[in-house]
Amino acid sequence: MDDIEKMEDVLRQNTTELGDLRTKALDTQFNQESFEKNEDKTKFYTGLPNFLVLIQIFELCKPYITCGPKSVLSKFEQFILVLLRLRLNLPLKDLAFRFKISLSTASRVWHKVIDILHERLEFQIEWPERHVLQDTMPMAFRQAFGRRVAVIVDCFEVFIERPSNLLARAQTWSNYKHHHTVKFLIGVAPQGYVTFISRAWGGRVSDKQITVESGLLKNLLPGDIVLADRGFNVGDSVGFYCATLQIPAFTKGRKQLSAYEVAETRKIANLRIHVERVIGLVRRKYQILQSRAMPIEHMATKPGEALALIDKIGVICCVLSNLSESVVPLD
Repeated sequence: MDDIEKMEDVLRQNTTELGDLRTKALDTQFNQESFEKNEDKTKFYTGLPNFLVLIQIFELCKPYITCGPKSVLSKFEQFILVLLRLRLNLPLKDLAFRFKISLSTASRVWHKVIDILHERLEFQIEWPERHVLQDTMPMAFRQAFGRRVAVIVDCFEVFIERPSNLLARAQTWSNYKHHHTVKFLIGVAPQGYVTFISRAWGGRVSDKQITVESGLLKNLLPGDIVLADRGFNVGDSVGFYCATLQIPAFTKGRKQLSAYEVAETRKIANLRIHVERVIGLVRRKYQILQSRAMPIEHMATKPGEALALIDKIGVICCVLSNLSESVVPLD
C-alpha cells in the first residue's frame, strides 16, 4: 500500500507538470487554440480588439488560403504570420524561426496571404453615404460646422530604403523628413474611421498634387466641407465640386491674425487633430509603417497587377485599424 501511495503521488506530480508544460507550449505556439484562450495575446500580436474580430477576418479569408497535406503551416498559422509582420514589423528570418519553417517558405506565405488579405478586406475602406455621415455626426463637429463635414484629409510618410535608380531617388526624397519616403493621402470621417487612402506616391510629391490626382475629390457632394492643414491649397479644386475647403488662416504678410481668424483657426485645429490621432493609431498599431525603412522591393508592381505591395499594406493596416474603437468621442 505504501508503494501504491508513492506511485499515486508521483503520478499526480507528473500529471501536474505535464499540464503546466502543455500550457507553456500553448503560449509559445501561434495556432487558433492559443489565441482563443488568450485575449491579451490577440491584442498584442494582431492589434485587433478581441479574438471574435480576429476569427471573423480569418473566416473571410480562409477559403482562399491554400493548405495541402504537405503544408507545414495551417491556414490560421499562415494568416497569423502575416499579421505578426504587419503588427511588429518582424524580419522574415525571425518569422521563420518562430514558426519553424524555412526562410523561403516564410517569404512565400507572406506574399501570398498579403494579396488575399487585400483582396478580401479592401471593400471596408468605403466613402459613407451622406445621410449616414449626418446621422452619426459627433457633437463637436455639429457645433462647429453643422452636419456638413465630409472628410478630414492629411498625408503621412513611410521611410523606405534608398533606391538605386537615380530618378526614383529624386522622386522619393522628402525634404520634410530628410529621408527617402513614400507618401499616402488619408481621408478620415468625422466619426474617426478611415474612409479613403491613396496609393503610395514618392515623398517629393506635394500635398496639393496628391489630393487632386488621387481621386478623393470625386467623392465630394455639393455643400460638403473638407478640413485640412495649410499645405493643402486645393480650394479651387474642391470648389469645382461645389464643396468648401476649411484650412487655418495665413498671416499673408500681416503681423498677426484678426480675432475672428484666430477663433476660426482654433476651431479647425481642434477638429483636424482627429486625423493625426487616427494616423498615429494606425502607425502605432502596425509597426511596418514606421519602425524600419521598408525594403525597396515592396515599391515594385508585379507584372499583371495594378498595385505595389506597399499600396496593399497601407490599405490592410487602415482596415484593421478601423475595426478598433474610434478615437473620436461620438457624444
